[in-house]
Amino acid sequence: MATATLDMTSTLPPTRPETPLTVDRIVLTGFMGSGKSTAGRLLADHLGWRFLDLDEEIERREGRSVPQIFAESGEPQFRRLESAALATLLGHRRVVVALGGGAPEELGNRLLLEQTPHTAVVYLAAPFEVLVNRCRDQKDAVERPVLANLELAAKRFESRRRIYARIASHSVETSALSEFETVQAVLEALRG
Repeated sequence: MATATLDMTSTLPPTRPETPLTVDRIVLTGFMGSGKSTAGRLLADHLGWRFLDLDEEIERREGRSVPQIFAESGEPQFRRLESAALATLLGHRRVVVALGGGAPEELGNRLLLEQTPHTAVVYLAAPFEVLVNRCRDQKDAVERPVLANLELAAKRFESRRRIYARIASHSVETSALSEFETVQAVLEALRG
């Protein structure tokens, strides 16, 4: 199933003032292709908050792409950079943060998420096959080395999805949802 294309003529209903959010930050987690960045940007726009992407923050700080960091410095160094960037992003209020798919695997990151007050972690869930198809169908998709070996990627997905579910205060099944419907479902979960 392909991800619905972003239709800027569609709009979300206005935020209902009678049910304000009780959180200062919303953190979206999930495997690649789950919609963290796309839905995160729409959600932040809808709320009038800032959108922060953890991988983009690391790239900004390092002046290198995530694949370059992995190739030149290795995954352990990337994970250290990721943890430092996450701690900084969680210090902001009125933000929607998109985590990298592997960020919750690190115990220190899970503790940061759990111990930062007024933070809602939302797991954007979908079956592995749906996520792979979304990644393949994305326009201008970046190379995703994780998908080079689908068997290993499926194993990584299985181990990560348990972590995503464990750290999340809310889960939203996105398989059949457009980006706008995903945002609406996240808002309903947070206000429920």
